[in-house]
Amino acid sequence: MNLLIVDDDLHMRKLVKTYAQAEGFSCVEAENSDAALEAVERHDFDVIVLDVMMPGRDGFETLSEIRAFCNTPVIMLTARTEEYDRLYGFGLGADDYVPKPFSPRELMARIKAILKRVSGIEDGVLKFGILQINLPSHSVRIDDEEISLTPREFDLLFYMAKHNRVALRREQLLNYVWGADYSGDARTLDTHIKSLRERMGDLRKLIATVWGVGYKFDYREDI
Repeated sequence: MNLLIVDDDLHMRKLVKTYAQAEGFSCVEAENSDAALEAVERHDFDVIVLDVMMPGRDGFETLSEIRAFCNTPVIMLTARTEEYDRLYGFGLGADDYVPKPFSPRELMARIKAILKRVSGIEDGVLKFGILQINLPSHSVRIDDEEISLTPREFDLLFYMAKHNRVALRREQLLNYVWGADYSGDARTLDTHIKSLRERMGDLRKLIATVWGVGYKFDYREDI
């Protein structure tokens, strides 16, 4: 599990990191909005802990920018207790609030609760109608029939499905599947997307092209 800790207070970041690592999280720290946005673009986080009061762009502005391309769960840390601030944050897409000062153990409990609620993963399996994506076995089944995917095709499908209905930039997909240091031809991504669509047959429509951005997995229960 990967956690991003965004706070301009070094002591606060280290405190959260200490407790998170004890719970098995890998942690990345960011001291301001710019560093946070760069980290979200380069890494796949399971949850983000985001302080509201930061110099420059505050947590609300940072959350708004994150939500433009990412649906990773976000817990806001704030000394503000007014109802308006909480409602404003929830309106921007915050998943939970933890008021300062806070108990690190309570924060860890809230993180676990959110991950359990929003992950959409049951026993390591993502389920979308007749489609099942099994992370532990790296297998994919459509209508109970297994389809053959290469490791990178599986990684692409899993990452997009985990971020269902979120437009993912080409750079995000390349970083996740090929690594942040990949310097090859970006058309490699298009080739793998084409192959993945072919292997998915009638479900190829779930992998949508977002012109000028990249791709997204687009499953809707009402369709």
